[in-house]
Amino acid sequence: MGQIVAALVLFLVVLLGAGVWIGLGLIGAGIGTLSVFMPQMPATKLLAQQLWNSATSLELLALPLFILMAEILFRTRLAESLFNGLAPWTRRLPGRMSHITVLASTLFAAVSGSSAATTATVGRITAGELLQRGYDRQMVIGSLAGAGTLGFLIPPSVIMIIYGVLAEESILKLFIAGVIPGGLLAGAYMVYLGARSVMNPALVGEALPPTSWSEKVHAALGLLPVLCLIFAVIGSMYGGIASPTEAAAVGVAGAIAIGALQRSLTPRGLIEATLLAAQTCAMIGLIIMGAMFLSVGLGYLGVPRFVAGQIEALNLSPFALIVVLLIFYVLLGCLMEGMSCIVMTLPITLPLILAAGYDKVWFGVFLVLVVEMAQITPPVGFNLIVIQRLTGDRMGAVARAALPFFAIMVAMALLLAVVPQIATWLPETMSNRN
Repeated sequence: MGQIVAALVLFLVVLLGAGVWIGLGLIGAGIGTLSVFMPQMPATKLLAQQLWNSATSLELLALPLFILMAEILFRTRLAESLFNGLAPWTRRLPGRMSHITVLASTLFAAVSGSSAATTATVGRITAGELLQRGYDRQMVIGSLAGAGTLGFLIPPSVIMIIYGVLAEESILKLFIAGVIPGGLLAGAYMVYLGARSVMNPALVGEALPPTSWSEKVHAALGLLPVLCLIFAVIGSMYGGIASPTEAAAVGVAGAIAIGALQRSLTPRGLIEATLLAAQTCAMIGLIIMGAMFLSVGLGYLGVPRFVAGQIEALNLSPFALIVVLLIFYVLLGCLMEGMSCIVMTLPITLPLILAAGYDKVWFGVFLVLVVEMAQITPPVGFNLIVIQRLTGDRMGAVARAALPFFAIMVAMALLLAVVPQIATWLPETMSNRN
């Protein structure tokens, strides 16, 4: 069995190292390993079957719609509306306007489902405004790096859809499970920003002039479009009115309506958004197909059972297992994009988690949190790349600024391991009511 694992790793290293697309690399590694160690298995027939099963999965229908919604919202003035609507309400908070990045990212994450889209959309407004007002550069960049990752954890989440398909778990349950951890993580970011500002007031820039309650309410009206969209998308799912796919369709219609009302979405912009969404979906779809084929192939070869047996022989406690997996995924995230980490390792790690007594919904939230860490770990952290393009800072400087928020994520992941009810209580409560 050790030869099979070594051969699989070799195939992956050679193919991915040669620059082959990840999806094709997974397929190639699966075919190569099956051909060498199980030549009687019709690998091409198995591949065709898995490609068909992946491409026709009903759960995946929501994926292209949520991606299209994020692309459309990126071309509106929603980030500007969020900034103007939130700014007057942060004047008396410790840290003042530094909280706007976290609050705006939280709201935008609830309608985008994408970490990169959240970072880019919110960052292009908040980063420039805060730096211009004299806020500490490292704190501004770090808060954007950390808060931008909320696009994966707060529903609707693209990565949760992918996990739900691969793990055969309810996408709606995963969405519900991400609400409380996402809110806690955003709150932890704000506590950190407030504490740093109290300890070092020089980090905070100029305060906004005093505003009356009527002015604050008038500014908050700019939040109505995004709040209505959140209610339409999230509320329709949690209320049992719409499935995730139907809610995604409502979200696309709402995003187009916001762009039309703001007069910021042109026909050309809509076409560009559609084309980019199609390209992104094609890339993700190929990765999912390759991952499902490799997962089935590994099952036939007995690799998951072998690895699980080796780890079980170590007699690790459930918490120790989580710590080992956390370190493993953090190191892997330094070398690979987060979604690729999930699809490549899930066939092996999921059985281990289930054997340790955790459930699929909890592990989905944990994995998404770990993938968020991968988004801000160099050298391939995609959020770091987005921020580098926005600010022009060096990658090392951006990574150092993100380090405190990375530490907060690690603490949150360990808290989830100790108190799994943080992720499981809400979906279990809603299931019991239904």
